[in-house]
Amino acid sequence: MVKIYVIDNGGQWTHREWRTLRDLDVETKIIPNTTIFDDIVAENIDALVLSGGAPRIGLTGELGNCGEYLEKASFPVLGICAGHHYMARYFGGDAKPSAVPEFGKVELTILQEDSLFSGVAKTSIVWESHNDEVTVVPKDFIVLAESENCKVQAMKHTKKPFYSLQFHPEVEHTEFGERIFQNFITLCQK
Repeated sequence: MVKIYVIDNGGQWTHREWRTLRDLDVETKIIPNTTIFDDIVAENIDALVLSGGAPRIGLTGELGNCGEYLEKASFPVLGICAGHHYMARYFGGDAKPSAVPEFGKVELTILQEDSLFSGVAKTSIVWESHNDEVTVVPKDFIVLAESENCKVQAMKHTKKPFYSLQFHPEVEHTEFGERIFQNFITLCQK
């Protein structure tokens, strides 16, 4: 059984991320973002999800020990919303207040084929809840998807198994959210 832990960054839907993974037969639990990396690794996990969060990562840049996780992890990591912003900033990109914040249903367009979006329609509806967005893509990352008002809806590292999403795949209004999680689980099995 794949073991994926969800890092709690204070997001309103962190429990939904955990529940989606659990419902997909993943061994999972929610842990605080203050947990030391070595303690996480000692539990033989296969991946981490950096949850969304209330913090304005685009403005403050602080998110518990997430920097340590990104520095030391050799396994897959999926950043969602605040986790997405933090991943961009950690690797030398940037996140700032959105010119047009997005809330509710938004049309996502996939720009680049990738196994994370295997079986996902080129355009689909996703659920948004953000005031900030990635404004500078870090070196060694490529943009996978966009929306009309947010040009970095999804990105991935070209050398590490790190992915991040602006939108919320854990929310039922995201049409292919469960499929995206299943694809991430498959990436963890390779």
